[in-house]
Amino acid sequence: MLALIDLALDEDLGRGDHTTASSVPKGLQREGVIRAKEAGRVAGVEVAVKVFAVVDAALECTVLKADGEAVVPGDEVMRIRGAARSILMGERLALNFMQRMSGIATRTAAVVQQLEGTGCRVLDTRKTTPGLRAFEKWAVRIGGGVNHRMALDDMILIKDNHVDYAGSMTAALEGVHRYLAEQQLEVPVVVEVRDAGEADEALAASDRLRRASGEALVDRLLLDNHSPKEAAEQVRRLGGRIALEASGGITPDNARAYAEAGVDFVSMGWLTHSVPSLDLSLKSVDLA
Repeated sequence: MLALIDLALDEDLGRGDHTTASSVPKGLQREGVIRAKEAGRVAGVEVAVKVFAVVDAALECTVLKADGEAVVPGDEVMRIRGAARSILMGERLALNFMQRMSGIATRTAAVVQQLEGTGCRVLDTRKTTPGLRAFEKWAVRIGGGVNHRMALDDMILIKDNHVDYAGSMTAALEGVHRYLAEQQLEVPVVVEVRDAGEADEALAASDRLRRASGEALVDRLLLDNHSPKEAAEQVRRLGGRIALEASGGITPDNARAYAEAGVDFVSMGWLTHSVPSLDLSLKSVDLA
């Protein structure tokens, strides 16, 4: 995290904050307060504290709303006390992290609330801002969601292109089986299926190609671009045999329908790829 914050500060400060250095007296001590300007779920508070600490270790941050707490317009989220120049130098980056992460947490929390009572959980995807995935997936967790794979090395996820390039679902899974054995690797295996035929082929291969532990090869089937009705049919056929995830075109308008169809997970790129930021601002106040 600190390496990413350092990189972001280098990007923002360049050769120095000429505006602050030229207009704000050196040594001036002030206090800044970050307030919510709209309702939502706050996130990135811990990151903002680290930003200000990197800018100036002498700054004192008082957290008034912790990550995950609900806010309404006017709520104070954090106060920062110390050198006015340092507060201004860290302001934009701290707010950028908080606004982006709070937007994701707010959106995730709304979906989690929609799914309440169904037992279905919401997953994010890898549709994240390059370089900021750790922060954006952190925000999903703060909002009550569950992280899908963080990177390509912590899960095998066979998608349609893998199947098409391999020649068939069975061929793709045979390759996975060999690879795991050769690498002595133990990671989850998730398979995207386009229809009932692919689902049945994947399960047949999974049962035949068992891991060294004796467990079936595939841990979860991802129902790609199924309607809620189609997902319900897959649950009727396969429920209890393997965990099921619905993905593709899932929005807050239809997430509940998929959950009620009986799937274990819904995955939504919508949580991160086009989320609006939560409106927060920092204002200067006189020292008490």
